[in-house]
Amino acid sequence: MHVEPLIPMINRIGAFFEGQPNREAAIKAIADHIRLFWEPRMRRSILAFLDQHPDGKSSEHELLPIVVTALTTYKDELEPQSAV
Repeated sequence: MHVEPLIPMINRIGAFFEGQPNREAAIKAIADHIRLFWEPRMRRSILAFLDQHPDGKSSEHELLPIVVTALTTYKDELEPQSAV
């Protein structure tokens, strides 16, 4: 899946939760939203983007810092499980 449409989407999610007073809860809420509502292809694409751009910035795209933190902190939980 192409990452282009995912960047604005995840940044909107991050901006929404960034307004919460408890930063740790906001970071967890971002990860929970991605885990619960994004299909595996979407999660693989955004995590691959982050693997290629650990700071969340490419020449075309930039993730909000809170999104980068959520993705890196909860990466193991966000990785889609392979079917056995």
